[in-house]
Amino acid sequence: MQALCLANGTKTQTDWQSIDWKKANRIVRNLRQRIFRATQRGDWKKVRSLQKLMLRSRSNILVSVRRVTQVNQGRKTPGVDKVVVKTPDARGKLVDELAAFTPWRAKPTRRIYIPKANGKQRPLGIPVIKDRCMQAMVKNALEPSWEARFEGISYGFRPGRSCHDAIGKIYGLARPNKNKKWVLDADIKGAFDNISHGFLLETLGEVPGKELIRQWLKAGYMEGGVFHETEAGTPQGGVISPLLANIALHGMEQALDVQYGSDGTLRSKRAVVRYADDFVAFCETQEDAQKVREILTEWLKERGLTLSEEKTRIAHLTEGFDFLGFNIRHYKTPQTTRTGWKLLIKPSQKSIQKLRDKLKAEWLKLHGQNARNVTMKLNPIVRGWANYFRVGVSSAVFGKLDHWMNQRAMRYAKRAHPTKPKHWWKRRYFGRLNPSRQDNWVFGDKQSGAYLLKFRWFPIERHILVKGRASPDDPSLKNYWLMREKTKAKILTPSKRRLAHRQNGLCPRCGDSLFNDEEVEKHHIVPKKEGGTNTYDNLELVHLFCHQQVTAQKKHEQRVVSGCLSRMR
Repeated sequence: MQALCLANGTKTQTDWQSIDWKKANRIVRNLRQRIFRATQRGDWKKVRSLQKLMLRSRSNILVSVRRVTQVNQGRKTPGVDKVVVKTPDARGKLVDELAAFTPWRAKPTRRIYIPKANGKQRPLGIPVIKDRCMQAMVKNALEPSWEARFEGISYGFRPGRSCHDAIGKIYGLARPNKNKKWVLDADIKGAFDNISHGFLLETLGEVPGKELIRQWLKAGYMEGGVFHETEAGTPQGGVISPLLANIALHGMEQALDVQYGSDGTLRSKRAVVRYADDFVAFCETQEDAQKVREILTEWLKERGLTLSEEKTRIAHLTEGFDFLGFNIRHYKTPQTTRTGWKLLIKPSQKSIQKLRDKLKAEWLKLHGQNARNVTMKLNPIVRGWANYFRVGVSSAVFGKLDHWMNQRAMRYAKRAHPTKPKHWWKRRYFGRLNPSRQDNWVFGDKQSGAYLLKFRWFPIERHILVKGRASPDDPSLKNYWLMREKTKAKILTPSKRRLAHRQNGLCPRCGDSLFNDEEVEKHHIVPKKEGGTNTYDNLELVHLFCHQQVTAQKKHEQRVVSGCLSRMR
């Protein structure tokens, strides 16, 4: 086999299970930081050189293949070639194919539809696996440079930033003692489907990988066996599409003439918060909010975009508005606050109803299954929803949801045992199953000890807003981001949380964050069959795929030792 010439060495065949992920992640991280620093200095020649190096880097190929084939949600969804990559051998082969220097031709995406909250269908374009891996590689080359330029009010699909940061920013702007009480609650109509290719490519400038981006934008899509050309938009489902959307929408603050002081304090009568294609603008008067709408309508037109007439409205904070699943509103409290109003950020009614519909459907599907299976299916839903909304004023909502869940549990018991009396159901399915709670009405399986979580067990915790334009690619903020990673441990179960704190939120096997969207598992440092215990000293928290690699390596070592011993005999 012909050797593959790469930036990090020469390789003839990739053994996926023997990859040094700590080294690969370190190389990619260092390159991203160097691109970020060069952009800050304005050394564009150095930026281009480092971006080319990133695109040739073997480590970038490895990290990109891992993300696309093992981490991303769509890893099991094929493109038009119907190929998915599921085994270590297939991943190693894919790495070798991507490393070969051959002319690249992007394939059309596969058009599928997913339901939207309003009952309509959202079109997705699913690229083939190879194109997704190439997009991940190009993204690692482009993203750090744009991270050094992006506005601090942009929170969607950016490393180190989340919905909670956007809500935290809104909290600071919408407090009753502030003057900006009129809100333009806006939504861009079909943003991903209508972005102008010409504007986007011009904004990117002459960067390495630009021709690949042009191909992905113009690749078209297949639907029902028929090819359709794409004259605008970026395919939703592509790895690089969120970054391209953020690049196209960069500059919104400048368009609205938002000004900051030398200390980073807002010095203008307007403010804006954007999460991908959803944004809200805060103004002091209704007339100014209408003017902002007109300014942004013209600004978006240049990008091939328009505001959605259905979803865009101007509202006073006393009316409130919904954003990212939360409802933000001023409530009248003349006797308890100096201003006479109080800002409350709660789960929106739409979010609550959507959760109830989902849980109800799961309860009905679980009819006939034992209580242990019920808890295994429902607990991740409860934990995920509670962790997301615990940053708001959610205690009352959590209490009502627990009461509703208790009624569903009773209906489950009644349906499973229609001839038994109520006290029998209680004795069978309810009790003080959570030893840390003085609660006799916990649903679960008394034989295994599995129990259903309650929403109110998740205490309200205020989210700490990411500061200014801070980026994980900025090497000067290493300690700042390390501390933020540690705080993410609250989404884990208590036992895993303790391990994550001890490891500073990092996987000891690959050196990457435990919270990079990969599943995490407990790993016994000394295996139990070799006398290892379940104590915390013998446990570490690792990514699922790191755990699989460790297990595979140990099995290989055992086979080698067994083979040597048999030959000696």
